Amino acid sequence: MDFSLDNFTSFYLQRNSWQFSLYKKKILVIGFMGVITISLFNSVVYYALNYTQIINAVLVLAAIPAATIFLSSIMKIEKTNLFQILGLVLSIIGIGAIISNGEVERILSLSFNKGDLWMIVCVLSWSLYTTLLKKNKFKFSQFTLIQLMVSVGLLFLIPQYFYEQSIGLEVRYNKAFFLILFYVVMFPAIAAYYFWQKGIEIIGPNRSSMFIQLMPLFSAVMAIIIFDEKFELYHFAGAAFVVSGIYLSNKKIND
Repeated sequence: MDFSLDNFTSFYLQRNSWQFSLYKKKILVIGFMGVITISLFNSVVYYALNYTQIINAVLVLAAIPAATIFLSSIMKIEKTNLFQILGLVLSIIGIGAIISNGEVERILSLSFNKGDLWMIVCVLSWSLYTTLLKKNKFKFSQFTLIQLMVSVGLLFLIPQYFYEQSIGLEVRYNKAFFLILFYVVMFPAIAAYYFWQKGIEIIGPNRSSMFIQLMPLFSAVMAIIIFDEKFELYHFAGAAFVVSGIYLSNKKIND
């Protein structure tokens, strides 16, 4: 019994020592990723939407695949092929069709403000996070990585919390707050980050980033289901372009 307990204790300490050495080697990268995602990206998105329209925000976020392809090429993480470029162009056309209701004039008449500039910060931070995930091959689980990123990210959110308190912004702890908190934690936070990291691990940053283009498509579908909006021809055309773009971007150059 004592022998088994000693063996278990020794194994536990060695295992945790090995894990700690892995964390120690990557702690600066993990900390940086936590800051640019949990602290920066999430905060800036919500802040930017106070000054810009959703249609503008979606348009700017559509630049994430292009920024990711650019960064991964500079950092020599993944080569870009012709299919990925064509897929990117097709998906952007599809997004434009969906959010403009098929009217080119609506896109041309858009005016941009400081909220849109803040959304560009989001594009750069998310693209950099995506490329760093592939560049640094972490040898621990996705959930461990998320936990470490969130831990660091939350530390940098504390000053923001006290600043909002100082200017009179207070949280109302009611039923709606806890329901929203549960949704945000379970889906946009844990689930979204886990599957995004897993996708990048499997197919790389360039191809993974193309799936960002599904956001306006899903938004349109949800609007049709929840708000009883009509399904128009431009929805179909836009969806066809987006799906075709994602399909092309996931083809290999030797297919």
